[in-house]
Amino acid sequence: MSGANEQSVRQAIQTLSQSDPIPKLLPQVKLGKMKPTDPGLRAITEAWLGTYQKVIETGQAFDQGVLRRLDPSPRLDLLIQAGVLAEDRPPVIALRAAFDRALAGAA
Repeated sequence: MSGANEQSVRQAIQTLSQSDPIPKLLPQVKLGKMKPTDPGLRAITEAWLGTYQKVIETGQAFDQGVLRRLDPSPRLDLLIQAGVLAEDRPPVIALRAAFDRALAGAA
């Protein structure tokens, strides 16, 4: 991987990490300190989904290996299992579709 491509990957991961609800908010849900349906949690999670989709869609130089590192499925699955997200929510469907399109179009 070229230096510029690695830089893009690091930047993408950093962008996603900044708004990721899993490290700080998911434990609060699991401990019962926050409900999965909390409006604030929903707003943060949906903003994160939008950011994730934008990163995937703008990462045109990403090859399949890089995209696999950015696969949203494991994180989505955690949030779905915790009841924070539903599989059939439009932002979840849109993110999965964007990832599938990017992966199919990657070199």
